[in-house]
Amino acid sequence: MEHLYNDREIFPDDTAPAPLETLHRNRKRTLHTLFGPVELRRNYLHHAKSRTGRFPLDELLALEGACTPAVARLMCLASSSAASYREAADQLRELAALDFDPRDLGRLVTLLAPKLRDILSTLSEPPQPQPAPDVLYVSCDGTGTPMRKAELHDCKAKHPDGIPKTREAKLGCVFTQTDLDAQGHPLRDAQGAPLRDPDSTSYVGTLEGCRDLAVLLHQEALRRNLQHAKRVAFLGDGAAWIWENARQTFPNAIEILDFYHASEHVGELAKAIHDHDPPATAALRERWCHEMKESSPAALLAETLKLLATHPEWSEDKRAAIQAQIHYLQSHATRTEYGRYRREGLFIGSGIIEAGCKTVIGRRLKQSGMFWSKPGAENILSLRCLVLGPHFDTAWKQLKAHNTKERLKARRWSPQQTRFAA
Repeated sequence: MEHLYNDREIFPDDTAPAPLETLHRNRKRTLHTLFGPVELRRNYLHHAKSRTGRFPLDELLALEGACTPAVARLMCLASSSAASYREAADQLRELAALDFDPRDLGRLVTLLAPKLRDILSTLSEPPQPQPAPDVLYVSCDGTGTPMRKAELHDCKAKHPDGIPKTREAKLGCVFTQTDLDAQGHPLRDAQGAPLRDPDSTSYVGTLEGCRDLAVLLHQEALRRNLQHAKRVAFLGDGAAWIWENARQTFPNAIEILDFYHASEHVGELAKAIHDHDPPATAALRERWCHEMKESSPAALLAETLKLLATHPEWSEDKRAAIQAQIHYLQSHATRTEYGRYRREGLFIGSGIIEAGCKTVIGRRLKQSGMFWSKPGAENILSLRCLVLGPHFDTAWKQLKAHNTKERLKARRWSPQQTRFAA
């Protein structure tokens, strides 16, 4: 293998120096291959003015760092799938006899994740023709991620001590529902719940702002055939930024408030009414949630307003607590028509994105003792979302072409310096 890589009849290394470059021959480098490390000798072109250099043979072999493309791919898969870089290094050692320091994997992710992110952003349509989904679901949420202290200076504290400890990582997901029964309605499981298409969930994530996630989520929806979807449904909890993203990015979507979050507010409303009677609170909550699931909160709101009118003796604090829950449910009136959603076979819960926050973000970025830099967390999150979705192979195949374009755009000297050198 070593003789093969150093055979200049097979892999010529005769690129002439560009203006202001100096040629240095036979520089040594250890190259990691699937068959073990080999020593590679190649020419180095150094540009003293910009203090940069390049190895033309590395470009010809499409090397990523000190690894062949196959090894780099395995390192990316292991780094994104394992719970930590150390665990990923152990897996590569056991399964592929590749011996790497965990820091080597971190360096490779730092090198490749931004490139793969750029490639993915250029894919604005499905890689291959896909059938139009009956329902395309979009959802997003956020979860706190432990960061280094230097990365938290602009974050709000959520703890009584006033010291921020996490930065919110935002996650979005897209999944489809295409299978219909004989009457043309989406298929359901034995309990009557709708069924999503197997392996149809893809993710996007970022530690940037709400609108940054909205852009990523819209791009992913386009890659998942948004233009031809018969219906689009947006699932979310009560966070204002989620619905603002839905309004601006998916204006024609059916907006559905997660039933569990709506039920929590119904419970708070029942507690405010029967503030000293837990059994009555539980009974009222159960009845109202059942009615809301079968239709909407309209009936329970009408009942609550009637109670307010017939009990003027209630204290101002109690009436204020009840009015707060009434306002919440009224503000989401168009997103809580659960009876209609269920009849149409639509999901009424955002459990998929809630689970995604645990599996995609939590299992990789929230392990004990982890404290991330913002670029480090951004890189591993974007890579993990890509690996867990359907676009990793497509993006990886375009990596060599992307590297070529980046090299062509790189300018190591100005036109005036080129004329001077000539």
